[in-house]
Parts: sequence; C-alpha cells; structure tokens
Amino acid sequence: MPELPEAETIVRDLRARLPGSTVARVRVKHPDILHTGLTPTVLDRRLRGRTFTGVARRGKNVVLELDAGLRIVINLGMTGRVVTSDAVRAGELRHIAVRIELSDGRAVLYDDARRFGDVDLRDEPGWAERDAQLGVEPLSDAFTAELLHALTRTSISPIRNWLLDQRRVAGVGNIYALEALFRAGVRPTRRARTLTRRETAALRDELRAVLQESIDARGTTISDYRDASGEPGNFDRRLRVYDRAGEPCTHCGTEIRRVVLSNRSAFYCRRCQK
Repeated sequence: MPELPEAETIVRDLRARLPGSTVARVRVKHPDILHTGLTPTVLDRRLRGRTFTGVARRGKNVVLELDAGLRIVINLGMTGRVVTSDAVRAGELRHIAVRIELSDGRAVLYDDARRFGDVDLRDEPGWAERDAQLGVEPLSDAFTAELLHALTRTSISPIRNWLLDQRRVAGVGNIYALEALFRAGVRPTRRARTLTRRETAALRDELRAVLQESIDARGTTISDYRDASGEPGNFDRRLRVYDRAGEPCTHCGTEIRRVVLSNRSAFYCRRCQK
C-alpha cells in the first residue's frame, strides 16, 4: 500500500504540472472507487470550470486543491496511481477509473487495478472534518519526541500496530513502521506504553529519517507503485527488514524473523531489537 513517501512523491510531481489548469469535464469508468455518497454526475457538475490552485498531501492522501475551496482527496488504496496524461509512461495505464479532462487537452488520470482506493470531493467544512480525523504529520515540527512519548502512554497495542493507526500518526504504514523500529532497536511486538523516553526519542528520529530517505528515493516499489511519471521508486533496495524473513540481518547477521500482528506480517531481528 502506498504510504507517506509514495504520496509525497506523487504530490511533488503533480505540483509542477497541475496548478493553473482548468477542468473541462470528468469521466468516471468505475463508480465504486468514489467515496460514499459521491456520484459521477455530481463530481462532473461540481468540477467543471474549476481551476487547480495547488497540490498537497495529508497522511497517505493526495489532495488536489481547486478554487472555491474544493478539494479532491485521493486515497491510493493498494494499487492507486495519479498521473497526468502527458507523463512519461501514462500510456501504460490499463485500469483508469477516473479521468479529469483539462481545457489544455491533457487529463488527470486515476488508475487503480484492484480498486481499493477512494476518490472524495470536499468543500472547506468537509475537508476540515476529514483533516481532523487524522493524526500528527511525522515530518512536521509538531511531531516531537515528547509528543510521541505522551501519545503512547495509555496504549497496550503492539508498537507496530500503534504506528499504523492514522488517527495517531498520519501517513505511516507497515513498511516504514518496521524499518523505523529496526533502526531504533525496538521490537514491533512491544506494547506501546512500555517504550522509554529514550526509545520513543530514537523511534521519532528514525521514523522521520526513513520517511525522508524514501522520499529522496521516490518511494518504495514492491509490485505496483509508480510515481506521477509512471516510474517505480527505488527505496526497496534499502529495506533492512521488511519482507526479508529468513535472510541475515544487515547489522549483525542474525536471521530476520516474521511474526503476524493483526493479520499483517511484521519483520524484525531478535538480536538488534530487544
């Protein structure tokens, strides 16, 4: 599933291409990816003639900003992609669910092979409501070691599961949670409230570091993820524990282990992560 670095990479690419473009019309091939209550007719009617003013990210969501305070909020699900039709490899897309045609002849394409994504349209009050449901941005100044320690004090959830809760920290998924926990020397099965101040400080720093490194590498492509130019990310070459069960730890050589937490795999080194 695309996480914060993948969404941020797409946003940065679109930010150079979309602002100033005007919507001519919207075509929806697969209405099942529209947010509950949103119909193709309503989406087309409300977007026609609107101009893109910016592109932002909130958590794992790509947010396309338009005049009149409207926002198209796209959650990429498992296999979602957002590209413009003039992107390098846009012609390879085979599962276009939504096509936003622009007055300059281009189009914004939302492609989703498995259709687990979600396309929503929000006005100012609606966006404020949705924004409030998400936790702190891990790359923001607000995400301090003190805040992370305070937030974990009442939870008995495994720290890996805790990090995946978007109401607490927005944008972190399984890949980067596990990579950060490895770097911080914290086992993913530890109960969140048992982490010391030193451990939460290390986890905060390593989480920010691994997210930024992945952004610099244009995200992680395990199978389906592509950036806004249709190109894969490169951070998969730097993964130290994720999906490496049975392989030697890059630090100590101990075999990487796999454990299932809430029906999702977690990977760790039993020597480096006490």
